[in-house]
Amino acid sequence: MPRISVIVPAYQVQAYLGECLDSVLNQSFRDFELIGVDDCSPDGSGEVFDEFARADDRVRVLHLPENVGLGRARNAGIDVATGDYLVFLDSDDTLTPGSLQALADRLEQTGDPDVLVYDYARTYWDGRVVRSRDAGLFAPVAPDGTARPEVFGIAEREELLGLLMVVWNKAYRRGFVEKTGLRFPAGYYEDTPWTYPSMLAAGSITVLDRVVVHYRQRRQGGNILATVSRKHFDIFGQYDLVFAFLDQHPELDRWRPLLHRRMAEHLRTIGNHPDRVPPADRAEFFGRAAAEERKHRPAGSAAVELAADWKSGPVGRLARTARQAQPQVKRAVAGSVLGAYQRVQRQLPLDPNLAVFGSYWGRVPSCNPAAIEAALRRLAPDVRSVWVVENKRRAEAPEGLTVVGPGSRGYREAISRASYFVNNVNFPDGAPKRPGTVHLQTHHGTPVKKMGLDLQEYPAAAGGLDFAKLLERVDRWDYSLSSNRYSTLIWERVYPSSFRTLEYGYPRNDVFYSATAADVAEARAELGIEPGRKALLYAPTLRDYRSTYRPQLDLARLARRLGPDYVLLNRGHYLYDEDSAFGAGGPEGVLDVSRHPSVERLALAADALITDYSSVMFDYANLDRPIVVFADDWEVYQQTRGVYLDLFSGRPGEAPGPAVRSEDELAELFRSGGWDGPEAAGLRRAFRERFCAFDDGRAAERVVRTVFLGESEPLPFTPLADRTPAPRPLG
Repeated sequence: MPRISVIVPAYQVQAYLGECLDSVLNQSFRDFELIGVDDCSPDGSGEVFDEFARADDRVRVLHLPENVGLGRARNAGIDVATGDYLVFLDSDDTLTPGSLQALADRLEQTGDPDVLVYDYARTYWDGRVVRSRDAGLFAPVAPDGTARPEVFGIAEREELLGLLMVVWNKAYRRGFVEKTGLRFPAGYYEDTPWTYPSMLAAGSITVLDRVVVHYRQRRQGGNILATVSRKHFDIFGQYDLVFAFLDQHPELDRWRPLLHRRMAEHLRTIGNHPDRVPPADRAEFFGRAAAEERKHRPAGSAAVELAADWKSGPVGRLARTARQAQPQVKRAVAGSVLGAYQRVQRQLPLDPNLAVFGSYWGRVPSCNPAAIEAALRRLAPDVRSVWVVENKRRAEAPEGLTVVGPGSRGYREAISRASYFVNNVNFPDGAPKRPGTVHLQTHHGTPVKKMGLDLQEYPAAAGGLDFAKLLERVDRWDYSLSSNRYSTLIWERVYPSSFRTLEYGYPRNDVFYSATAADVAEARAELGIEPGRKALLYAPTLRDYRSTYRPQLDLARLARRLGPDYVLLNRGHYLYDEDSAFGAGGPEGVLDVSRHPSVERLALAADALITDYSSVMFDYANLDRPIVVFADDWEVYQQTRGVYLDLFSGRPGEAPGPAVRSEDELAELFRSGGWDGPEAAGLRRAFRERFCAFDDGRAAERVVRTVFLGESEPLPFTPLADRTPAPRPLG
């Protein structure tokens, strides 16, 4: 029997669940069980639980057949728990290192009390950690110098009833829970009828002067109580349960006046909070609150007036709106930012058949947005597309597209009237999204290198990025496109907001399943690749610690070493597209393709890929052709940018193929045939299974049907084993 049972219910929290579970399983104290309760979560939370359970036999997973809510999910965990003590941990929070050992030591020191109360700290996206305002209550000595009791009943330390009334800042002796008959009810505020009864009924309580829980303050969508809903009326039934418990335990009747006051304060707070009760229902709420106050008022106690504060009514809402509008008003008065024409356009109705597209900060249309736009023309021809392209690149845009330059009159009109924004980066801040416009963020690759908020730990790579501004841009997203579950977990964590994730695959990769042998041959012919030669696409990523592009390889020398049977295609990162290492010509055996408009077409032409930390490896894996990692600056890159995957681990599902650190190793790998041998094929197979699950050739259609046509059910996925990618080039 374990000493502690840690119960973690989860619902739509896949981005944070892994960190939560790691914080438990990495504790120095080992005598515990972790009970994960998948509350029929529609995201990947259940799969995350299962993955951890496969790796650690202390993890037990319950998959509930239907969503029952947080309270009853905890009950399910209690029903199977075997530990002496129950600890509840919300799935987006974490335990601090060493905290379970500290709990176990304190329990032993105090003779196994019924309840152990511990402290927490709020954690924020910007790295701030702020201990609770009640930290002083955990100190062994009171402010007046009096020593506090080690073990006590609540009557001796009544002030503890003023702590945050939640269950996750306490450990409960399981025998006490069973004897007292404690259970969580359904609905909002489920902690209330558990915490008050447990604290009042406990025969012995102790405290631990330590931060045990890091309470994550999610920017949006993390707190179900911070939603405007009639579900907040549940609070009345929860307090009915609290007073029913007092009715069943007359020995606790002395606490009725205090609980009556606490209830009244709680109801007033909920009713007046702008993000709780719907404004139209506020009068009804306070009517119910007054009735609840009368119903539970102890004999002889004074009435507590419950009424709406003016700040929560129409006048207060108007004042808040005016305050929020002040910055926009100031900018509009200034006039120079948006321009008079754009301000006029923004007063006109949105055009339901207008979509604005962009890719790579105004570069030539490409990547996921280009594939989506092509599918849109086919599936919804009434929707007009406008591309934002830098003026100096407009001549490179494909014929037949409507193109506007940033800041131009056409740009201002389109950005002001469009019902859809589609981009693989963020649109400029001077293009604020209007209410009713749908913004699809497609991203432009599965991340190997650290992204978003994770760059806070890598200031050189962040380059002065204003993370608060970044998150303001993220808040515009309505949809975030994901190519695999791995990406989903990263995007939702490093770009915390309320967008909906579309796990549909990457539209830019659709061509890898539609291209034929003739298409492959044509792509090679366009590049002048002679029949019988092996084309190796060299596509390294950006080096944040360098200002210009310099290939990590001496491509001319490598070409000579490999001989005339090989040709190297040098593809610099798009941010270096005006600074490629070679011009139109280049050394014998080397073609510079950095300005080629389609990396997908280059991939079709290539027999193999040589890359480092670039996301192109995930795209190319769809073709089931050899991938070689060449990274001679592995340690430097880890320190300056940070990575999510250990490409040199040799682990299936982690490395896409063989990895080398020097030109000599690379040349020998190709001379020996190891680049395309059985070991490389095995790594590639596992890599494809992990990262190519959603890429089946129909990603663009899925996106168009969901975002533009409003269809609720996406097209089914073709299993990986049943897909046929474009054939390899004929050698």
